[in-house]
Amino acid sequence: MRPPARRRRRRRALPALLSLLSCSLAFALASKDIKKVVTPSKNLEKNGMSRKNDIDLKGIVFVIQSQSNSFHAKRAEELRKSILEQAADLTQELPRVLLLHELSEQEGAWTILPLLPQNSSWIFFCEEETRIQVPELLETLRRYDPSKDWFLGKALHDEESTIIHHYAFSENPTVFKYPDFAAGWALSIPLVNKLTKRLKSESLRSDFTIDLKHEIALYIWDKGDGPPLTPVPELCTDSVDAHCATTFHSFLPLCGNPVKKEDIFVAVKTCKKFHSERIPIVKQTWAGQAALIEYYSDHAESSIPTVDLGVPNTDRGHCGKTFAILERFFNQSHDKVAWLVIVDDDTLISISRLRRLLSCYESGEPVFLGERYGYGLGTGGYSYITGGGGMVFNREAIRRLLTSKCRCYSNDAPDDMVLGMCFSGLGVPVTHSPLFHQARPVDYPEDYLSHQVPISFHKHWNIDPVKVYVTWLAPSEEDKSWPETQEGFKEEL
Repeated sequence: MRPPARRRRRRRALPALLSLLSCSLAFALASKDIKKVVTPSKNLEKNGMSRKNDIDLKGIVFVIQSQSNSFHAKRAEELRKSILEQAADLTQELPRVLLLHELSEQEGAWTILPLLPQNSSWIFFCEEETRIQVPELLETLRRYDPSKDWFLGKALHDEESTIIHHYAFSENPTVFKYPDFAAGWALSIPLVNKLTKRLKSESLRSDFTIDLKHEIALYIWDKGDGPPLTPVPELCTDSVDAHCATTFHSFLPLCGNPVKKEDIFVAVKTCKKFHSERIPIVKQTWAGQAALIEYYSDHAESSIPTVDLGVPNTDRGHCGKTFAILERFFNQSHDKVAWLVIVDDDTLISISRLRRLLSCYESGEPVFLGERYGYGLGTGGYSYITGGGGMVFNREAIRRLLTSKCRCYSNDAPDDMVLGMCFSGLGVPVTHSPLFHQARPVDYPEDYLSHQVPISFHKHWNIDPVKVYVTWLAPSEEDKSWPETQEGFKEEL
């Protein structure tokens, strides 16, 4: 599937929501996982828990929004184990806990609302780093009548209209609420059944998936014909309040020694017209954190210096330039460097935080990392890493790409989308991190960013980029205190 040539920002996004899974598959996966864990003991009455709405844990299906990369799969498995261990102390019938990446081999599995058994009452979705207090969550869900349509979560809203939501509700963007996935979110089964029926009767046009949490809320709301999000105070992203049923594990992961500076090569895409405008900001902010950095342009300028790759500058996509960078990195002087980061000249990034994050990924497993978008996922499309927030490759991913025959169909094709299409064809999944950002801090809810340790933002438009860097990305005292080596250290999952 060839990406569209015109600019993506002009197109409306629609989530690729598919009812894909059969009940038998869900039951098979669930029963297999339950046998691996623990044996149930006490029951709810013995623990003094009331039976409002007569909801038991067996009526909740937990869906962890997991990824197939080994680091993320392990974190999701640890969360599944935690849920089942807690459940074993409360009821004789354990809930089903499903990992989303195990439920489908299709490219768009991360956007799917699964069709799950009808004898359940709730589907509860959570991220791999969500921390769940199972008894408190059960009591929270019991307050809501499961025979009605419920869409529950921690509410986010836009302070101002933003491009990543296609300027929706531009007159008053605060009126539309959508869930913070980090806190978990829930759908009652009657609502799931209505969504399933709707999905079967309506054809979804091929389009972009950009911010899934906002797009799912729009789809469920259905221009007022469906329920809006109901804010639930017990679904939290911090642990300040004792009443919280969920919290979010928000610190930046570290899985051993941070990757050395010399193991990361940074390629900055630029062009002659931005040499004097953007490159000085790069050098004033984050460039000093990089041991290996080159600026790739359509014009060689020794004072910077820039490298002319022999690819003419284009006004739209930069596929030719990006593939030239990949070839240069892989075939020339950087044969011992493990990681390549490609950024735009108006990307703001923290290399020190990236070094810490990359300690969690294996060199032998292909990694294509950043902020994940999707194109045409309802019609056999693919996921891709959006370029503005930064695209991170390990050497194995680049090797597989360059030994394939997948290349640009034109120099001005959208490079990030072509890369996504190529890796999809190679069976290499993109790996999503919400710490990379395609837009500016002002384009995201403050409450959403409050539980992040961001790695990147994009665009200098209508902001002071130096101030944004200092506020959000410059090394803090905590960052500076990270040791270069931590013998024997391993993050607890």
